[in-house]
Amino acid sequence: MLTAQIQNGAPFDLFLSADLSYPKRLIDAGLADAAGTADSSTPIVYARGTLVLWTRKDANLPPPSLDLLRSPELKRLAIASPERAPYGRAAVAALNSLKIYDALKPRLVTAENIAQAAQFVDSGNADAGLISLTSALTPQLAANGFYFVIPRELYPPIEQGAVIVSNTTQRPAVHKLLDYLLSAPVQAQLARSGLLPAK
Repeated sequence: MLTAQIQNGAPFDLFLSADLSYPKRLIDAGLADAAGTADSSTPIVYARGTLVLWTRKDANLPPPSLDLLRSPELKRLAIASPERAPYGRAAVAALNSLKIYDALKPRLVTAENIAQAAQFVDSGNADAGLISLTSALTPQLAANGFYFVIPRELYPPIEQGAVIVSNTTQRPAVHKLLDYLLSAPVQAQLARSGLLPAK
């Protein structure tokens, strides 16, 4: 939605996205750039996401693990839409890497986005969910459930990117904000919130 707004002239200065394809689309259309970087045709990666398997504490299931994904006890698994969300694409990639996607496909509950996938599991509308670590670390989900980090080699990196909107009149301020976002203290805070550092 934000990409469409920028394409239609919305007066934004900076665009941060959990999905690199949207800022890349703006660069390709000449509506944004990553000026000041080695490759201004590629969004500035400011963090990387982590995929986890999350279950409620009261789910009456074994603890979350790769074995749980293979278990017949798992009746409904929530994922974000792979067409719209990078965590959904990562979930499908991980299940394919484990060679269990076809077996689990009838049990998948597909959400619009990662927040809705987490809500499906937290509300009991799914038994488990492949969600973001940032979601799993929120106070509500941390209190209500457990998570297992999906090995990173099972899915492509979930890179989060930034671009400078071309028609900004605040370019110096935008560069300052980007420098701040990529600074060691902010990167450390992002890590505490479940995101890997940009580098």
